[in-house]
Amino acid sequence: MMTLVDALYRNSAEQPDKVALIFRDRQVTYGQLLEQATLLGGYLQAKGIHPGDRVMLTGASRPEYVIALLAVQFVGGVTVPVDRNPLKTTLAYIAQLTDAKLYLSTNKKVPDGLPYERYTDALEAANTLGQRAVPPTEDPDRIAELLFTTGTTGRPKGATHTLRCISANMHNTYTGIGMRSDDILLLPLPLNHSFGMRVLRAMLWAGGTIVLQNGFGFGRETELNIHQHHCTAMACVPASMDLMLQQMGDDRAQQVFGKLRYIEFGAGSLSIQRKEFLSQLLPNTELFNVWGSSETGGCLFLHVNRHLDHVAAVGRPLEGIQVRLLDQETGKPLEGIGPDVVGRLALQGEMQMVGYWGLPEQTADALQDGWLVTNDLVWRDEDGFVYMLGRADDIINVGGEKASPIEIENTASLCPGIRECACIGVEDVGGVLGEVPALYLVAESADFDPADVTKFLTPKLESYKLPKKFVFVNALPRNAMGKLNRKELRKMWSDSGDMSLTNPTFETILNRHSIRHFTDQPIPRRLLEAVVSAGYHAPSSKNLQTWRFTVLTNQAEIQALKELIAATAQRVGSFFFGYNNPQAVILVSNDQRNPNSIQDASCAVENILLAATSFGLGATWINALRTICDEPEIRAKLDEYGIPQTHTVWSTIVLGWPAKEPKPIVKNPNVVHFVD
Repeated sequence: MMTLVDALYRNSAEQPDKVALIFRDRQVTYGQLLEQATLLGGYLQAKGIHPGDRVMLTGASRPEYVIALLAVQFVGGVTVPVDRNPLKTTLAYIAQLTDAKLYLSTNKKVPDGLPYERYTDALEAANTLGQRAVPPTEDPDRIAELLFTTGTTGRPKGATHTLRCISANMHNTYTGIGMRSDDILLLPLPLNHSFGMRVLRAMLWAGGTIVLQNGFGFGRETELNIHQHHCTAMACVPASMDLMLQQMGDDRAQQVFGKLRYIEFGAGSLSIQRKEFLSQLLPNTELFNVWGSSETGGCLFLHVNRHLDHVAAVGRPLEGIQVRLLDQETGKPLEGIGPDVVGRLALQGEMQMVGYWGLPEQTADALQDGWLVTNDLVWRDEDGFVYMLGRADDIINVGGEKASPIEIENTASLCPGIRECACIGVEDVGGVLGEVPALYLVAESADFDPADVTKFLTPKLESYKLPKKFVFVNALPRNAMGKLNRKELRKMWSDSGDMSLTNPTFETILNRHSIRHFTDQPIPRRLLEAVVSAGYHAPSSKNLQTWRFTVLTNQAEIQALKELIAATAQRVGSFFFGYNNPQAVILVSNDQRNPNSIQDASCAVENILLAATSFGLGATWINALRTICDEPEIRAKLDEYGIPQTHTVWSTIVLGWPAKEPKPIVKNPNVVHFVD
């Protein structure tokens, strides 16, 4: 058995100058990684960290985090990675449950009574001390890491992994993907999560290079990293790929991701639609769909390109991993194959956890007769591929018939006009079926008709599987790793039901998009007046109403103003994104002497934008004027319009009938945090 520490010694001896980690303009070689990890390990020993002690780690994906992770292993400690932005209550719970001895982090949230150090401070102190850790003689069965679940179904549980588990997971990923020592892997995943941790360890074990990136928020950053560092591989979650495809467009995405040798997808399975689409878009890039969990690591692998005939599968087990299906009622093994033989997925292999830390009852439920029993319902085909139907408690009971939400989603995702969708079971109010499928839709355009979905699905699904309710949303709720959060979907339904379909105000809010390109069709004066009235009906601080709404409809004047703004912005080094052919421009200004000038103007602007959307108009907020109001040529033009000298133009709103329907922008629901 080769541990990660063993691999680091090997790689440092064989290729000390090989780059192991890259973060922005910083590089860390294997020789430097070994030196820094042993020095920090020596410092931890000097602070009283002994073999078996738990050390909590959190923070951004940076070299310091990786060094700390390795350092704890060098002293025989137990790493406890936690969420990058954890709740203080969650930190306190994990600290108490694990009896942690130290917390290494970049966060200022610290549980009471838990010793805390910043990575940079600890590394500086370690270099000053100059004491190197010597790894203890390793026992393959010693506990080395606690990986806490996301807690979507309750309080987080610490999946307990031995060195043997970790080594098996590294080997599985290395062989299942076909990693190479010359790979340069872009890793934009959080390192507290099992997926990110598994890929990081496997690539270090392989002796390759890892480019660290904190998330997929911007496709441009991903593109620059792939280009600048000549990346050959990437690990990704499906939701992040969808986001980047929207940001880049298909042609650009093909150029960027087509450079990669492979892309590994995890933390949620690619839809059938995405598997087929990406295999066509990136014919020379190997695509892997990997199923796993905090309890198992990656254990079901699907090489999408080679197995398009099994595109609906999540994967099949590697050598050394056994799969069993258990009867939902009796728990006894099921014999047979095919979609009619459905059972709970059970796995056995060296990669599985040894239990949940400090939770004996939950451990007994999960580990039965040496098998790790999941709550996932699956079936197998004759080639060993596993097909996921969903979590046992997600299956929809329609009048006694069992409908799989994943099957409905996979089928519906192939319908033209649907970007993504999610299915849950909801109460059949006033009916006799108990539950019926409800489909949450992210559509390509605002005029998508749900009747088209029903028409598309009718010949493809049994009648009881057809969605009876449809709800349009801008984005599906997901956790920090991009996995669909069905619990949140059910909460959304219980809180609002199909409110978005019956409440026109809410529908307008959800469907508003920025529009910059317009047709030549003029806006009727009465309609324009109604839109502007929404502005001055907005709230203002102390009801001062010091704002002014200046409306331009003359096309020559609108064009002249555009050219003047563009020329002035270029001269002073400001930014002006521009617009094309608006039929009206509204300048929203407010008195600078009003301390709430910008706040009042912002309320008015949002009212105007929503009113425009409600009438079918397109509009957007242009920021450029607010930074150049006092430039002489701009102020002269504002004087022509009668805008007072004391006013700042906080917004230029351009209006018109949309020339084309924009792609909906995916909204991030994970920015909301309730403090109860």
